[in-house]
Amino acid sequence: MGVTDPAGPVMDRDEVDRALARLGAEHEAIETSLLALQDHAGRRLLEGAELAGLTRERWAAAEASITLLWAYFDAYSGALRTAREIRARRRWSSREDLVELTELLRGEAVTVAGSAAALVNAPAPHGGPGRLSERFSLAALVDRMNELYAASLDMVVAADAVWSALPARIDLLAAELQRTRQLAHSVGVRPGEHPAGDDLERITRTLTRLREEVISDPLAHWVPAQASSAPGGGRPDTTVYDREARALEEVRREIDAVLTVRQDAEQRLVRLRDLLSRADRTLSEARTARGEVLAKIAATEVPVVSGPPTALQEQLATAAEYRRQARWHRLSPLLEQLEQRAEDELLRARESLSAVTAPLAVRAELRGRLDAYRAKIARHGLAEDPVLIERYEKARRMLWSAPCDLRVAEQAVLLYQQAAAEALGAPHRPGPGGPDDRRGESPS
Repeated sequence: MGVTDPAGPVMDRDEVDRALARLGAEHEAIETSLLALQDHAGRRLLEGAELAGLTRERWAAAEASITLLWAYFDAYSGALRTAREIRARRRWSSREDLVELTELLRGEAVTVAGSAAALVNAPAPHGGPGRLSERFSLAALVDRMNELYAASLDMVVAADAVWSALPARIDLLAAELQRTRQLAHSVGVRPGEHPAGDDLERITRTLTRLREEVISDPLAHWVPAQASSAPGGGRPDTTVYDREARALEEVRREIDAVLTVRQDAEQRLVRLRDLLSRADRTLSEARTARGEVLAKIAATEVPVVSGPPTALQEQLATAAEYRRQARWHRLSPLLEQLEQRAEDELLRARESLSAVTAPLAVRAELRGRLDAYRAKIARHGLAEDPVLIERYEKARRMLWSAPCDLRVAEQAVLLYQQAAAEALGAPHRPGPGGPDDRRGESPS
């Protein structure tokens, strides 16, 4: 190699010895790192894998970088060995030795052959032909090796992290998927017959494709860390895996629901029959009550009572048939729908009965109110008051006769209440012919 003027003054012996010690430590650290990269499990996997996509492109560049790293390291080792030999010539180095050492240790004295440098596929300057060789200072060569090492290690660590995390998790999920498929098949949940069966087929296809992609192109499933310069900074991209895991969990819940139906289908069918029977009885009671109300209550609009819905009975028969045929996946949603509709039907029947019997309830309330005031009057010694007796009898005849006009009867009860209130509020003064006249108004 040619000699150039060293950058800066000539180094003295102490400076040379310190520089050689530092370079020796760097050489040992670089060698250790390169050997660790050579033995890295991720690198061995990359060498033997059939790669595709982004990983194939980056591994081709990384392989070239690793080859170039060793070429650089050999050149670095040779320069360091030469410097040590020069220093070992004499205990006290001559000025010529120190000049040579200064050039070797500080100048661009390390030459790397152009064939090795070309491995990084770097374009030649200004589009010209590739250079036959490159010249570096030892410090620049270390910096260059650090750059290539960090980039290569980043790629290797990222691929290894994806391979370490995702395939095993996908295999576990696939095993769970297979168990779920068998269970689904046992309860009649099959593709084309039940949405959950279609979901299982889709999840199977997605996991199969995902595993193939992860094995052949792990870097496509790697998310680099933001603002991280450390090699391998980032995490495996589990977005697709997580989505399919959630989808499988949803299917498992549906299968569990179908299994629950298989276990308690008969009990639920019995309860449904009971609910619909109670609704029918309530509607029948409402129809009977409507006839009674029309006969006993005058001038009142009584709602019409509808009959039981035949569609529910037909669906109940269909549910029973599904159970006999063990078509649990069809029985499950039908039972849920029937249970809600049966509850609604019973509620509708009860509301119908309440609406029909409301006039009878009003009459009963008026009767109770009338008798309650009569008892109160009796406790105060006013039971023989002729006005109160007359108004009581008038209200009673209206309430206990058929048909009863509720509006007129309510008015009669109100008049009796008013008379009772006036009688209870007046002072009691007995006169020569009996009690003073405390009547509020003459009977009509």
